[in-house]
Amino acid sequence: MALKGDLLIVGGGASGMLAALGARDTLRNLHIPDDAFTIILLERNARQGAKLRISGGGKCNVTHEGESGELLLKGFFDKAERRFLKHSFFSFTNSDLCSLLDRYGVKTAARPDGKVFPVSERAADVLKAFEAMLLDAGINMISSCRASALKRDSEQFTVDSSRGQFNSSALILAVGGVSYATTGTTGDGLAFARKFGHSVIDPSPALAPVVTKKVPPADLVGVSLRSVTLFVSVSHERVERRGDVLITHRGLTGPAVLSLSRQIAKFALQHRAAELYVDLFPAHTSTELQELFLQHARKNGTQMVRKFLQSAPIAPPSGSFAIFPYGTIPTALVPFIMRHAALEPDVRWSELKKDERKSLLDVLKRFPMGTVKSVPLDEGEVSAGGIALKEVNPKTMESRLVPGLYCCGELLDYAGEIGGFNLQAAFSTGWTAGRNAAERLAGGKHPNAGSSHLR
Repeated sequence: MALKGDLLIVGGGASGMLAALGARDTLRNLHIPDDAFTIILLERNARQGAKLRISGGGKCNVTHEGESGELLLKGFFDKAERRFLKHSFFSFTNSDLCSLLDRYGVKTAARPDGKVFPVSERAADVLKAFEAMLLDAGINMISSCRASALKRDSEQFTVDSSRGQFNSSALILAVGGVSYATTGTTGDGLAFARKFGHSVIDPSPALAPVVTKKVPPADLVGVSLRSVTLFVSVSHERVERRGDVLITHRGLTGPAVLSLSRQIAKFALQHRAAELYVDLFPAHTSTELQELFLQHARKNGTQMVRKFLQSAPIAPPSGSFAIFPYGTIPTALVPFIMRHAALEPDVRWSELKKDERKSLLDVLKRFPMGTVKSVPLDEGEVSAGGIALKEVNPKTMESRLVPGLYCCGELLDYAGEIGGFNLQAAFSTGWTAGRNAAERLAGGKHPNAGSSHLR
């Protein structure tokens, strides 16, 4: 016998949990008793929020500080994605999220770079708070329940699952994309969306590490390059990001790499040989850097270039060689700089010929990091691709093809930058989907539906 609910949500991650909370909050604001409207949340794992538990290295970068418009500009470079997310970001903001967590004992704080974490730096505390919210909201949570088939007739949606069959008047798909398959995001939602007639953009990696064709030298594994500019060059096309780069035994990772990985993956899918480089002095033009070299050589002619590089600042501000917060060029990198510039290990500034000085300059502004081999889809923090945005109403998250079907979170074709933007998008689109599904089922918007009991 099928279990009947008014609203059924498939997926208990960030967007699914917020969809359930948004729906219940709206219903309570419409003075509809909890026992008069059943919300069922299906989660394939034994516990909700599996991916949330490992986000931010277990510290959980829940969002980013700033006004909603700022978040969209900083976190989503694609204009179509910004337009799509705008209504949701303003409907459920980062302040709303932090206030909600605060009510359940989780204090949050922004770091200097704008990333917002729980003060405890424990993702487990965030998840525990959401579980308490769901319990207080009277959500019927069914775990270890994998949906296997979805369909809709004129009256209702039907979901077949490992825990039996479920029926509902409205359905929210919040099953995520394809990143971190071990957490349950194995692409089921994309198959469900296609079954309902939706166009699906093929998934591609985003916020993922990069594997190079030739593994980095053992001496460089573990070396971190602070605040450099990483850029990828393909034919006459160049894209770049500034941030930290960490050299691994397989290639590269770190904030700048994760941020640029979506574009790198596109080049790889097009079978275009992508070469990676870092600019160790991103605030200096080649001309400025050359002038600083000449000034230094005149004052320190007897100094070995190698010794200079070992104490030189990495990514200093324009016009300066002063040590900046990012420290110095890693000592382990210096022999490779000298080698790529074709300089003898003990050459002094006074011995440096003009073409050798230019060679050194070129290497510092364009240090080679290898040729891209792959960008692992399953290792990305999020995946790009998903349901085509044009087929979903951005103000409600309702499908434009199937009335009563709502889609939210990573299942949709957007991917933001590193820094809490993707989690905020999941929270905001989930809340929007839940709220509008509840309003639709309750027979329209109530005059008081704009205010929230949860905020």
